[in-house]
Order: sequence, then structure tokens, then C-alpha cells
Amino acid sequence: MKQFFGMSQSGNLKEAVQGLRSPQFIMLLSNDTQFEMHVKSLESLYPGIPSIGCIGMGYDTRIVEKGVAVIAFSDGVSAAANVLEQISVMPVKYISRLEQDIARVGGTNQNTVCIDFCSGNDACVLTTIYSVLKNKGIQLVGGTGDGGRVSANGRVYQDAAAYGIIRNQGGRVKTYKENIYHQYGDYRFIASNTDRAKYIIGSLNGIPAKKVYEDILHVTDQQILTQTFQNPFGKINGDDTCIISIKEVNGNSLACFRQVNDSDVLILLELGDYRATVQDTIENICRDFPKRSAVFSVNCLFRYKLFSEQNYMQKYLKEMSVLGCHAGLVGYGEHYNNCFVNQSMTCVVFE
Repeated sequence: MKQFFGMSQSGNLKEAVQGLRSPQFIMLLSNDTQFEMHVKSLESLYPGIPSIGCIGMGYDTRIVEKGVAVIAFSDGVSAAANVLEQISVMPVKYISRLEQDIARVGGTNQNTVCIDFCSGNDACVLTTIYSVLKNKGIQLVGGTGDGGRVSANGRVYQDAAAYGIIRNQGGRVKTYKENIYHQYGDYRFIASNTDRAKYIIGSLNGIPAKKVYEDILHVTDQQILTQTFQNPFGKINGDDTCIISIKEVNGNSLACFRQVNDSDVLILLELGDYRATVQDTIENICRDFPKRSAVFSVNCLFRYKLFSEQNYMQKYLKEMSVLGCHAGLVGYGEHYNNCFVNQSMTCVVFE
């Protein structure tokens, strides 16, 4: 298979797709004001080709902040694209679409992956999608777009999750998740007074969550939203840790980008040597896949901000380009199989 990446910093879709011929699956990463127009134009340029899209920044060795980027697979891919609607209330209502698309594409747990773009309610959506994927052994990578809108096959949807089922006819696929954080101290917290709908943590070990965070890290209200780049929370999930970013201060509570429930056990994390972690990821991928056709990744917006502040973002993209054809999305949350995480990178590698 082959991966195409095209971009236009000014939002000119025809410029972005210049040179794209005979695609078999397309991903559109657009800006808020031109999204609907780009979705319709893309469908008219490549009618009937499975496609998904969202509002967000795209990248290969460069980043497109406000224009448009197109990532496409061709030359040895079988794919289907569709959407789960009403995800805030009942995404399972549309699960038969996913089941039918998997059956149509075929494939095995070795050569098939699901890529999804979500408008929100990620944890519930992933639980729904993975209830089907798990039985097939199919892996998933995806992320949350901006603006509460996604697209599938030339149509724009709100309150929805767009997905593509992609089968690599030329080899294997495998997903990866990169965590650049490790545990800070030996703090363990029991969450309470949470608001699941608003992703709010009211108390930690019975003490207001804001006070706990401020007292441990010696920060003020105004510093919390940048301190989360260095010290997010973590939720232990088996042998893994799901990163939870702080979104805003809400009185004496903390609103997050990921749902926290009463009685959840949380830890505090701190930023590690992210440059070394990136090199470890690259080495792991190269060891698993000596020959690579494509790498599609989702990097968190907070990682993008952190790397940019550290003057590392452009170097990061250059380092990842060693893998070959690497492209991706800057998301507002990252999906990895049935896990919804923050401040992470998830990716799928095609042999």
C-alpha cells in the first residue's frame, strides 16, 4: 500500500489533493470555517471513495494549523467508512453499520485496523465500537476533532463518530501508544464528588481537588492549566496508565478532558525524557516492522503545545519521518483500542 499526504496552508483543497490518484481511503483534516465546503468538494473530486474527516491540524514533516490536509491510502487497501450517530445518548443504536462494514472489508486481526474521528463522548463511543472490534481482534486508533463535527463519505455529522475499517492487502498492521509521563511521588487518590457529564473531579481523598493539586505542586489557580503539561493525572487501567489532562478550574474542583468517576483511583504524573521516549518508539516500530508502507498517528493538542514551547515540534516531525511516510492529526483526545487518553500519541503502522 501507499500513503499520500497533501496540504494547503491557505485551505485550498485542490492544492492539497494535487497528485492524489486512485485513492482507496481518504482522511480530511480541515479548519472550522471551511469544513463543510471541503467535505462536499472532496466527495465531488473522489465520488464514492470511503472517507472520514474532522476539524483539526494535520502534519507530515510540516504542520498545517488553519488550512487543510489530506491523508489517503491507495495501491493495496480495502476500506469502508461510516458513522455512528447520536453518540451522546445511544451510539449502540448504529452498531450494525460497523458489523456490516467489517464483514464487507473482511481481513483478520493481523491486517485490519479501525481509524475513528469523534466529536465527543469518547469513552462511551470506544466501549461501543470495541465491543465489536474485540471479538474480531481488530485494533483501533483515533482521536477527537474540534467543533463538534465530523464527516463520513461526503456528509457532515454532529454528535457522531466517523470511522474507517482499513485492510492492508500487502501485510500486517499494528497499533502503538506512546506515554511520555511517569508517576510523580507515591500519591494515590480516590476521586469523589465527580460530575461524569462535565468531566469534573470534585474531591481527592475527601479534600477539594484544586487544593490537593495546588498544595502538592505549589502552583496558583492561574498556573494549573499550564502545569498540567508537566503534571497531569493518571488513572491506572490494568498494567497501563491512562493520562488525564486538566481542562479548567471550576470553583474548588478541576474539570478534565477525560471522564473520572467516583471511587476511581488516580495518581499524579510528571513529564519524563520525552526525546528518549520518542526514540524508543521509533526503534520499537523499526524492530517490529523492518519494512513500512505507512504510519498514521494522532498527537494530543497538549503534546503539540508542549513540544512547540520546547522548540521540539519540528524536530519531532523530522525524527518521525525516519519511519518513512508518516502523517497524522493533532487531536483533542487520543483513542487506543478501548482506551481514551490525553497527552499521548497513538499510531498505526502498515507493513
